[in-house]
Amino acid sequence: MAREDDIRPEETLDPEDWESMRALGRRMLDDMLDYARTVRERPPWRHAPDEVEARFQAPLPLDPSPVEEVYEEFRTFVLPYPVGNIHPRFWGWVHGTGTVLGAFAEFLAASMNPNTGGRDFHSAIYVERQVIDWLKEIAGFPRNASGLLTTGCSAANLIGLAVARNAKADRDMRKEGLQACRRRMTLYASEEIHSSVQKSAELLGLGSDALRLLPAGADFRIDCGALEEAIRRDRRYGHLPFCIVGAAGTTNTGAIDDLDALAEISREENLWFHVDGAFGMWAALDSDLKNLVRGIEKADSLAFDLHKWMYMPYDIGGVLVRDEEEHLRTFALRPPYLAHGEGGRGLAGGGLPWFTDYGFELSRSFRALKAWMSMKHHGVRKYARLVRQNVEQARYLARLVETAPELELLGPAALNVVCFRFAPPGTGEAARDLLNERIVVELQERGVAVPSGTRIRGRYAIRVANTNHRSRREDFDLLVRETIRIGEELAGG
Repeated sequence: MAREDDIRPEETLDPEDWESMRALGRRMLDDMLDYARTVRERPPWRHAPDEVEARFQAPLPLDPSPVEEVYEEFRTFVLPYPVGNIHPRFWGWVHGTGTVLGAFAEFLAASMNPNTGGRDFHSAIYVERQVIDWLKEIAGFPRNASGLLTTGCSAANLIGLAVARNAKADRDMRKEGLQACRRRMTLYASEEIHSSVQKSAELLGLGSDALRLLPAGADFRIDCGALEEAIRRDRRYGHLPFCIVGAAGTTNTGAIDDLDALAEISREENLWFHVDGAFGMWAALDSDLKNLVRGIEKADSLAFDLHKWMYMPYDIGGVLVRDEEEHLRTFALRPPYLAHGEGGRGLAGGGLPWFTDYGFELSRSFRALKAWMSMKHHGVRKYARLVRQNVEQARYLARLVETAPELELLGPAALNVVCFRFAPPGTGEAARDLLNERIVVELQERGVAVPSGTRIRGRYAIRVANTNHRSRREDFDLLVRETIRIGEELAGG
């Protein structure tokens, strides 16, 4: 038995002074509400100075610091230098903007701190099940389909394609693996598909060469004739075609593949039909835009994000799978320490599969809460109006570009993405590329706006991806004016 003087005092990470922590929490809440309320008064992005970067090279903290000092360090060195995607003039890449309620939900979820990988008879599981049911209704999936909330669409694509691979393989993938296959498995997508599809092919052991990237037409949608020929060619060579990946909103241009046609080809060829609907899926919310994603309801699996065009705080995405049994056959694994059977009470009871049976993670955060609270508070009709608003704003920007002689539209504004460039006469393509790269940097560095850059048919483009519920038409007016002004300034120099 240990002597009494050998016993150390027991410790906890709870506050020693709850009232002081309560006061600090109220201050944090007030500060962040003010931060969100006044976001338009700040530039969308500021380059963090060298001294800020140096601040984060401090050694490992071995001893405690007062929590008030830690918070002040956050306010001074972290808060003023964000990536900026909550700003009304942030349109770079496809970043969502977040909401105040979503931030509150994150605090509530973290305070409860459940692991939603499994267990039953606790509220977080019921919340996620309901959110998934709502998502199935939005996408037109059957009620008996399965689903899972993920960190984002990259993880969702990996899960959907893993189910596709296992369902269509001519061997037991979980037991024997790809090395037992005598035929190479191949999958097909447009050259415009997101890079996470290639990463998934690599992680699933298929290799990037197994992903057939097919040409896109003038509308940046997959060429269905080239797709059918590629499938026939692979079969002639003895390969095993297993999946077609359709894009509902390509990252570069917002183009949406002919999902109806891809679903029909998949059915005729007995292939799995997976759709990357990262942001374009949400066009299904609006009655006028829904026709653009017609056929998404025919997918065997569908990946999407809610932190993009549903404006929720990072991170939250999801995947739906039409055939729940194939989904479970791919991921379910129940060792004795995770036993959960039919019926019974307690956290290990319940007749439904745990969420860990649908994916590769056991530890999962309560990200469903921000989706549940947001959708209940705002209502899906309001989300539909905001999606429509973003599309109308993108079309407005496209018209501004088309009517400005100094600018050139580089592709149709099919959804919410606009690609254009400053195009002074008498300059070659290489010079225009360099000039527009510099314009993007200057727009960001001067605090005007944050578009991103990409290449469209080999030409450098200023790219605006509008998933911003705070943007107004006046913001796009400013973007066009400043693009022309900066372009003329740089070209003249």
